[in-house]
Amino acid sequence: MAKDLFKKIKALRERNNFSQGYLAGELGMSRPTYTQIEKGERELTITEAKKLAGIFSMSLNDFLQDKLTEREVVLEKEKKGGEAPKPEMRIIMPRANVKKFKEVLLYVLEKIGARPNIGETAIYKLLYFIDFDYYEKFEEQLIGAKYIKNHFGPTPIEFKKITEQMIEKGEIEKIKSKYFQHEQKKYLPRRAADLKILSAQEIQHIDEVLSRLAWKNASELSNYSHSDTPWRVHQIGEEISYETVFYRDDDHSVRNYEDEL
Repeated sequence: MAKDLFKKIKALRERNNFSQGYLAGELGMSRPTYTQIEKGERELTITEAKKLAGIFSMSLNDFLQDKLTEREVVLEKEKKGGEAPKPEMRIIMPRANVKKFKEVLLYVLEKIGARPNIGETAIYKLLYFIDFDYYEKFEEQLIGAKYIKNHFGPTPIEFKKITEQMIEKGEIEKIKSKYFQHEQKKYLPRRAADLKILSAQEIQHIDEVLSRLAWKNASELSNYSHSDTPWRVHQIGEEISYETVFYRDDDHSVRNYEDEL
C-alpha cells in the first residue's frame, strides 16, 4: 500500500459518512479486517482498491495517489471569503439551477419520498433520469446538475451541498432507516414545492419518469442505470456527458427518432 494511503481511506470514509461496517460489507470482509486496512496493518488487493475507488467516486489512479484531491461545490449565491487555496476541481452551479434543483427535489419527495425503496441512492438515479431523459427528448437541460459515475451509479455532484442547505432552512428532513438489511438515508419534504418554477412540460416529464421508474427497487434501479450508455461509456469518477444520451439503446432511449426522419 502506498505511504499514507490508509489515512486517505479513513478520511474519504469519514467525508462520505460511511461506517467501517458498511465498507467492510462492500469489500466482503469482516469489520476487524477492514479496520486493519485503515491502521495500515493490511495491504489492499487491486480488486479491493478498485472497489473502494468506485465507492468514493474516484479513478483508481487518483485513489492510489497519496494526495487527497478536493471537489468543491459552489452555489452561485454563496460568497467565498478568505484566501484559502482553490481545490483542483470547482463545480459552480448557477443560482437559477439551484432553485430549480430544490423545487424538483421537493416535488419528487412529495410524490414518492415516503416509499420504502426510495432512499438517497434511488433519488440520485431518479434525478439522473429526469435530467438525461429530458435532454434527450428536448435537447435542453431541466435541472442542469452535473453527474459523476461512481460505484452506486450516476451521482449529482451538487446534491450534498444543496440538501445540507435545505435541511438548515427546514425545507427537508434527513432520516435514517432500514431497507432490508441495508442502512438507508431518506429525505422527507417540510414544505411544498414551488411549481411556478417548473413549466407544464417539465412537470409532465417528471411525472412520466417517476411513473416509469419509481416503483423499481434499489437493485433494479441500479441495474437499469448501470446499463445506460451515458454511464457505461465513462470511467469511475468522470463527469457524465449529457451528449451521450443520443447513443442510447432501445431499452433506455425515450425519444422517437423515426418520427423525425
